[in-house]
Amino acid sequence: MKKLLLSSAIALASMSGAAFAASHGVSACLITKTDTNPFFVKMREGATAKAEELGITLNSYAGKIDGDHETQVAAIETCIANGAKGILLTASDTSSIVPAVQQARDAGILVIALDTPLEPINAADMTFATDNFLAGELIGQWAAASLGDEAANAKIALLDLAVSQPTVGVLRDQGFLQGFGIDLADPNVNGDEDDPRIVGNDVTAGNEEGGRRAMENLLAKDPMINVVYTINEPAAAGAYEALKAIGRENDVLIVSVDGGCPGIQNIKDGVIGATSQQYPLRMASLGIEAIAAWAADGTKPEATEGKDFFDTGVALVTDQPAAGVNSIDTDEGMNLCWG
Repeated sequence: MKKLLLSSAIALASMSGAAFAASHGVSACLITKTDTNPFFVKMREGATAKAEELGITLNSYAGKIDGDHETQVAAIETCIANGAKGILLTASDTSSIVPAVQQARDAGILVIALDTPLEPINAADMTFATDNFLAGELIGQWAAASLGDEAANAKIALLDLAVSQPTVGVLRDQGFLQGFGIDLADPNVNGDEDDPRIVGNDVTAGNEEGGRRAMENLLAKDPMINVVYTINEPAAAGAYEALKAIGRENDVLIVSVDGGCPGIQNIKDGVIGATSQQYPLRMASLGIEAIAAWAADGTKPEATEGKDFFDTGVALVTDQPAAGVNSIDTDEGMNLCWG
């Protein structure tokens, strides 16, 4: 697939047939934040298909809602008791989950964080994820290039996930700002920048209603906002509805991250200008391969060169390409999307 960061994926996928064969009789666990979000549904599909291919028994667990930490801890305890060889985890609480993860690792279980790094990141044996900072940076670069000289006069709304500064939310927000050409203060914190182009930050909970409400709040602060960063595509759809309600849906750039099929369709329909597409099926599939290698001979996955995690790829999707920013169009994006 062109323009994706696949070198690490290709290296891992080249594991020997002997390692795959040795995986038979092995069990693994997939623990996601929920079992309804299309991102995690696709992740489960990828893990299930690869587990069936390699003869691994896969047990899947999920929180009742996003943020259901206790259910995830209970799932880890069940995986330990059942003798799993590996756990793939998308943590709802990236720091509070660490003691349970350590118990699993102490029991000889390979723990791979998917999508969301733990705090600290080395609390897991490895993280398989999108480079979320790069994902933000790409949409920031696209927005700035699309505006050209007018980027110096932009009025920017930042629609984040939550006040609690989850790792993914911070990485995307800060990547966007750097890509747009705004100096960061503390790159580990949202909302501490002093660039006058930033109208403000608000939180969305990553859903459409939250995106609409946050957009309304920031429009009340400055009705002439013309660039909107959103944590994900549902939040972007909500922001669009708020802009449409005041007749400004056609003169504001909205950018986002995810690459789900509804989001790609929203680019086709002019709701979103560009999004950075990530690949949950690949994350989970490669994670199962890593568990197979661990079960076969104790081999642990290695981080992508120059990074502290295993990069599963990202691509900017837009039908309005900007000079100097690599992208794919929505036809290709639709071939790669999920949900």
